[in-house]
Amino acid sequence: MSQNPIRTLVVEDDFRVSGIHAAYVQRVAGFEVVGQPATVAASLAAVRETRPELLLLDVYLPDGSGLDVLRRLTEDAGGARPDAIMTTAARDVGSVRAAMKFGAVGYLVKPFGSAALAERLTAYRALRHRVDALDPAAETDQADVDALFSAARPTALPSVPAKGHSAPTLAVVRDAVRSAHRGLSATEVAEATGVSRATAQRYLSYLVREGLARLELRYGATGRPEHRYRAST
Repeated sequence: MSQNPIRTLVVEDDFRVSGIHAAYVQRVAGFEVVGQPATVAASLAAVRETRPELLLLDVYLPDGSGLDVLRRLTEDAGGARPDAIMTTAARDVGSVRAAMKFGAVGYLVKPFGSAALAERLTAYRALRHRVDALDPAAETDQADVDALFSAARPTALPSVPAKGHSAPTLAVVRDAVRSAHRGLSATEVAEATGVSRATAQRYLSYLVREGLARLELRYGATGRPEHRYRAST
């Protein structure tokens, strides 16, 4: 099993965000950042030059789409290309389906914190290690196949009720809570995610019911408790 760091290319058009994401990657054991291109053209050139194993790939780029990068790399290399985790504000079903079609191994909706990215990277690293440990000539049974596919996924969110909830919003709220070093109020979650306070409150309550967050009561001078939400450990 190879212990070499997983060479990662961070593709992001905003240089400030690129720096933040690169710093997030560097904090995760087993990964190294080999470049930070900001356009489709620069990304294709960087892949040829640095030979990364993983792309942290934004959808919206100045000269096209990160999905174009995946498509071009798949066509040019005959399917042999780096794996990709999409990092984007694009939440439409079309973008998600296109990412799945081109074989993205993950899809992170912005804004997200270091904990959310670390979870995806750790799951991806586990998958790589499982694959490296297998004999290429050996046959696998269903249990082996299921283990490989489950290794590619972080701890799963619960099934979301179809009515009144959306999976991307749930993921964004969950990641906001997990990324905070202290408990957050519904108002603070709303400000961090761009949703209304009422929406934040509804999703926070759902996370508490599912055991993914816990509610803490903080008493102030007035005696009325403030509701704070913290990720479950």
